[in-house]
Amino acid sequence: MVETIAMTKEEQHPDDATEGPREGSVAGAVSALPDTDVGTFLSGPQRRGSELARIWRIALEFVRGFRALHFIGPCVTVFGSARFEPDHPYYELAREVGERLAKAGFAVMTGGGPGVMEAANRGAREGGGLSIGCNIELPFEQSENEYLDLSVDFRYFFVRKVMLVKYSTAFVILPGGFGTMDEIFETATLVQTDKIRDFPLVLVGRDYWRGLLQFMNGTMVPQRTISPEDPGRFVVTDSPAEAVDRILETATETFGLHWQPRASRLLREREKRNARARAESRRSG
Repeated sequence: MVETIAMTKEEQHPDDATEGPREGSVAGAVSALPDTDVGTFLSGPQRRGSELARIWRIALEFVRGFRALHFIGPCVTVFGSARFEPDHPYYELAREVGERLAKAGFAVMTGGGPGVMEAANRGAREGGGLSIGCNIELPFEQSENEYLDLSVDFRYFFVRKVMLVKYSTAFVILPGGFGTMDEIFETATLVQTDKIRDFPLVLVGRDYWRGLLQFMNGTMVPQRTISPEDPGRFVVTDSPAEAVDRILETATETFGLHWQPRASRLLREREKRNARARAESRRSG
């Protein structure tokens, strides 16, 4: 059974969840925003009330994400294309990565959709681990896969991307398109600029990534747009076993696994551990 975290009525209408938001309130402005608000968010200045309402909605998404993911424990995020079918070799590769990560004791987090994301979540389930999806609302392609223990829904890409990075001690990148490239280089930039620690960045699929690495070493380094050591931040392999071994070694010997916080009764956080408990029960059974 998947535990889905979505915006509740109380979050949509915080002034009065039973009678609806008061006219002129921030909550009233939030409720007035259309479902397609994301499409207009970056289209230039809007009315001040609408902008304030968006800030409130964005803040609520961050709060829901933080609360939902606070107790997941040591975690690895897997990036990759949503377009690979179950009979594709890259799907099977991602599935094995997810299974090995779960057996090593990691929760596996993805974007929650099909393709590589589904495969990694499926492998995590099969390996007895916690399978997490940070799902994004899109007009096409993205739909929640069926192998999630915990699913958190987001309207805004940037909020979702924070969650995919914040709780992970390593990142595995399988073949993918524009979204995957964005995730690769944003994460690499965070490492490069010391915004996050030097967590492992593992590229799985040598043939697929060969051209990108050649571009980095053959064009970007000579032109001094990146430093000579930057391409070396990536571990490149075809082996899920090697990928997980490198992650486990770095997580335990270099950084230490993340602490497991206690739930707060005051913040009603006890139920947030249900997904982890279900995964552990599957693993021991």
